Amino acid sequence: MILNWLYLDLNSYFASVEQQLQKHLRNKPIAIVPIMTDATCAIAASYEAKAYGVKTGTMIYEAKKLCPELICVEAKHENYVIYHHKILAEINKYIPIEIIASIDEVACKLTGNQKKEKQAIQIAKNIKKGLQKNVGNYIRCSIGIAPNRFLAKTASNLEKPDGLQIIYSKDIPERIKHFKLSDLTGIGKAMEYRLNKCGILSISELYNISPKHMRKLWGNVQGEKFWYMLRGQEITDIKTERKTIGHSHVLEPKWRAIELAEKVMFRLLLKAASRLRRMDYYSSRLSLSIRTEKGIRLEGKSIFYRACDNKKLLEESKIVWNNLIKNKKIIRVKKISITLYKLEKSNELQPNLFERLDRKVILNTNRFEKISQTMDNINSRFGRDSVILGQLPKKIKSFSGTRIAFTRIPDKQEFNE
Repeated sequence: MILNWLYLDLNSYFASVEQQLQKHLRNKPIAIVPIMTDATCAIAASYEAKAYGVKTGTMIYEAKKLCPELICVEAKHENYVIYHHKILAEINKYIPIEIIASIDEVACKLTGNQKKEKQAIQIAKNIKKGLQKNVGNYIRCSIGIAPNRFLAKTASNLEKPDGLQIIYSKDIPERIKHFKLSDLTGIGKAMEYRLNKCGILSISELYNISPKHMRKLWGNVQGEKFWYMLRGQEITDIKTERKTIGHSHVLEPKWRAIELAEKVMFRLLLKAASRLRRMDYYSSRLSLSIRTEKGIRLEGKSIFYRACDNKKLLEESKIVWNNLIKNKKIIRVKKISITLYKLEKSNELQPNLFERLDRKVILNTNRFEKISQTMDNINSRFGRDSVILGQLPKKIKSFSGTRIAFTRIPDKQEFNE
């Protein structure tokens, strides 16, 4: 039978990078945290910590009960992006990467003789050796090989850490019958609950229902697609256009006073604006969300004529911020999220009547855009906040705001924005 995909999943990636960089952390139970407080949760855990029951999402105060020797390490996202690119370069020596699924997962398409089991296994072994030799001894991965990408990813979960497994269509559901339903990509906790309510409690039971029944359970065509993916058939992905650009950040206690929180909000907005320009977009909507220390969540929005320059976007964010803070008498802010949406590519813009009539508007807009782009270039070359609008307090200048979501990998440039 033909094998079409090789899927690589880096084991405890953030924790592994920290152990690679810091010798005193090696072979120790560590948890990677967004900020140094017991009130946060682990965003990654080493296998030594996992042995005690600590995992991604475990609250740190609970994690320390499970593992009194636990070492908390504040996340250094720039290092994870640097190692991500080192890893990509090493994998590409042996096989082209087809899809970067996340910061710690990639998929490679097998072609020609690579589709044969012996050759596919050899490629996987070469990748593992290459990562150990050229990237770091503590950078380990599990690799799955299968007829389609879905089963290849599933195979990568069969053996961790440092696994190498092959799944053929004929092996399903037997090879994965011990998995929980939510262990399969595409079945979250909510979907698992829905399946359980309909009497589907295991992967074997799920496998034995018809495509029509599966479509009904999902409530859309995705259920029928899942039926085919579970049997090793390839389903073509539909490419989607970017709809939003944004950043969010949980503030350390020292930054939660209104005056400093506002500066953090500006910092997040400037990062989003810089990304907007770098990706050649304009935005005409802005959403600002804050969560207070007391758990109150507030959201405000602004609608404006399309823009990409710092001046206009800062003005709009300031208006929304003032409305949220002053109207609700907020004192301490725990989390800030800012999003630019209703995006348009610069080469697809249609001039409106007002622009045609008022040349002054065009000249001013172009001037502010050029100033913003010049600021981007200077900060990219000389480092973040080399030139800014207004004045940032010194403690905020050390704030990056760039974090890795598992569905989005920051570009290297973002750490200078």
